[in-house]
Amino acid sequence: MLSISPRKIVHIIYLAREGHAASAEVHAFIDGLNEDEQASLTAVAWIGRGAFEPEDYDEAVATVLTEATIPAADYLLGMPHLPENLENGLDALGIDVAGEEEDFLRQGS
Repeated sequence: MLSISPRKIVHIIYLAREGHAASAEVHAFIDGLNEDEQASLTAVAWIGRGAFEPEDYDEAVATVLTEATIPAADYLLGMPHLPENLENGLDALGIDVAGEEEDFLRQGS
C-alpha cells in the first residue's frame, strides 16, 4: 500500500516535533526520498488532515503525482501541523504509530 516505510514517516514526525521542521536536515531528508515516497508521504499527510479518506489513498497519491507544482519538501514543511497530520494519517491507515515510534527511538533515530 504505502510507497514509503512508516519508519521514514516517523523520522520526519520526530524531526518536526523536535523543532527542526524548517531546518535543512528535514528538508534534505524529504528531498532525498524518491518521487513515489514523496507522493505517498504527502498522501498520508492529506489523509491525516481529512482531505482524503484512508480508502482513497491511491487517489490521493495520483493527485499528488499529477498536480504537484512545488517541491514536496517545500509544500510539506509549509503545512501547518505536519507532525500531527502525518501521525493521524498513519493511524487512519491502520499503522501502529506508537509502535513505529518506539522502534525508531530504540534503533537510535
